[in-house]
Amino acid sequence: MTNYGKARLIAFAVPLALLAGALGSQYLGGLYPCEMCHWQRWPHYAAVPLAALSILFARQMVVSTLFLSLAMIAIFTSGVIGVFHAGVEYGWWQGLTACTMSGSGSGNSLADIMAAPLVSCDEPQWTLFGISLAGFNAIISIGTAIAITWLATRKTK
Repeated sequence: MTNYGKARLIAFAVPLALLAGALGSQYLGGLYPCEMCHWQRWPHYAAVPLAALSILFARQMVVSTLFLSLAMIAIFTSGVIGVFHAGVEYGWWQGLTACTMSGSGSGNSLADIMAAPLVSCDEPQWTLFGISLAGFNAIISIGTAIAITWLATRKTK
């Protein structure tokens, strides 16, 4: 596999894995996302089909490069949002003052609202070695964007 092929595969697999982890922690682990958590997901939702299109159009280099570049930018954008969110969690700067609620979707709107947990953007729900999920997203996403760029621009010997 060429370096460019590896870049396309990484651009597809990493955001897909991060979304699976985010949705799994939400629906299986009970960690409800705040508004900024959702913001970090949006670029990954865009990156997955963009990277898939880059793979699909692999033989048309200009088109493939365009889709790969857009996927890389989306992944990097999620990382930048993650940096901002982590900074809010660590108290480095002021973030949003609004909180988010996630309903259960039972069909009874009032009951859903009353039963929904209140999630604040400035308090991490989970950390590992002092790094929150937003921090991990920032590290992984920005690192992935750098790796994609490096692989896509590296000449094969």
